[in-house]
Amino acid sequence: MVPKKRPAYNYEPLILISVLLLIGIGLVAVYSASSVLAEERFGDHYYYLKRQIGFCLFGLLFMILAKNINYLFYRRMVYLFLGSSLILLVLLLVPGLGVKVGGAQRWFRFGFISIQPSEIVKLSLAIFVAYSMSKNIENIGTFSHGLLPHLLVAAIFITLILLQPDLGTAIIIGMWMLILLFIGGVNLGQLLVLGGLITPVVFYLVSHTAYRLNRWWAFLNPWEDPHGFGFQIIHSFLAFGSGGLLGVGIGNSKQKLFYLPEPHTDFILAIIAEEIGFIGVSVLLILFAFIIIRGIKIALNAPELFGTYLAMGISCMLAVQVIVNMGVVMALLPTKGLTLPFISYGGSSLIVSLIGMGILMNISRRSLERP
Repeated sequence: MVPKKRPAYNYEPLILISVLLLIGIGLVAVYSASSVLAEERFGDHYYYLKRQIGFCLFGLLFMILAKNINYLFYRRMVYLFLGSSLILLVLLLVPGLGVKVGGAQRWFRFGFISIQPSEIVKLSLAIFVAYSMSKNIENIGTFSHGLLPHLLVAAIFITLILLQPDLGTAIIIGMWMLILLFIGGVNLGQLLVLGGLITPVVFYLVSHTAYRLNRWWAFLNPWEDPHGFGFQIIHSFLAFGSGGLLGVGIGNSKQKLFYLPEPHTDFILAIIAEEIGFIGVSVLLILFAFIIIRGIKIALNAPELFGTYLAMGISCMLAVQVIVNMGVVMALLPTKGLTLPFISYGGSSLIVSLIGMGILMNISRRSLERP
């Protein structure tokens, strides 16, 4: 029998190419969206671009390292990662350590570098859930081995994130955990009951906080207060409408001229839609969909369960973040401060996302090396 010919590479080159394309689009979009703002704030058109290039270089370095570290290493270090993430969240709430921006204490600042621990938490939880579900696969359908341990760990982290306060990230992590537990085989009835119990808590947190309630009204009817809570989403609409099929051209956005607040972060998709139109947004969707689908395929072909659940966790987190960000920008979901992976300005999200891609490529590599 002629042995099956192996590919010349031992990782996912198409994922790498897609990620590099997204990063390239992101750098152009960040510069276009932020140049006027950067000049007004810092007297340097390239301020945000230079920082984002630095984040990209660090992220790519960590991605290469992750690609070459056997992913089973994370299984041995799971509690170290989980404990370190927990300590970071606790320290963030200590007066004088965490940096408060816009009323939320979500960052550590070391010189010109800011770190957002909640981004690190996402990866730590992905490793923990993969480890826990693969270890308890035979009893995952029971409450004591399936839902309960994961619920307790998630509740601790989500509570600390809510104290920052950051309801949006807490909801994202909660949604993602429910998806993973469902995929892992946790009893569906238990998950539905949990969802029913969580819903009134979320309703209470939204209805008893003014800025969250305003975001909800902006989602329902932004035109009710076009110069107040509806301002941001209305100008996002205008960006999408102005872009049409092919866009107004790179650098020619009008909404970035101090109309759309912080256009280089959460609402960068609106600037992309305005400048390169429906075609450009479609290209982004295709690239994201390709990475997510390939990630799921890697999960299904992983050598063992830990790799399967880890790859699925990374892929699902990327999918949830993309769907929520795009849904918010197009007013399909209430406003939430969530970056668009690989595209929006910001170091923590970009670096953690690239590490996740490196882990995916390593899982794929181990699958190809399997006899």
